[in-house]
Amino acid sequence: MSASVVVTYRVRPEAVDEHLALIAGVFAQLRDESRTDVSYEVLRLADGVSFVHVSTAGTEDGSSPLPGLAAFRAFTADLASRVEAPPVSSPADVVAKHDPSA
Repeated sequence: MSASVVVTYRVRPEAVDEHLALIAGVFAQLRDESRTDVSYEVLRLADGVSFVHVSTAGTEDGSSPLPGLAAFRAFTADLASRVEAPPVSSPADVVAKHDPSA
């Protein structure tokens, strides 16, 4: 079973560098652990402070493995101090996807 989530939010301008470093930490852990149970993408929009996260869990029960990662817990630990407003999370259905690496 797969389940997708889209999360959107704006980061305070003075916190962008720290925020990017924490995101890089999550991707480093995913890469180091060769995780195949989640597809994860983070986009920064043209304004430089708006972010969109798209994750699709490929676990049997559809739960995201991200909260179990130490780097993801570090990313979310002080999130409220970095964002202008709480993130908005929405479940989503993948309609189509092109993955040239598959």
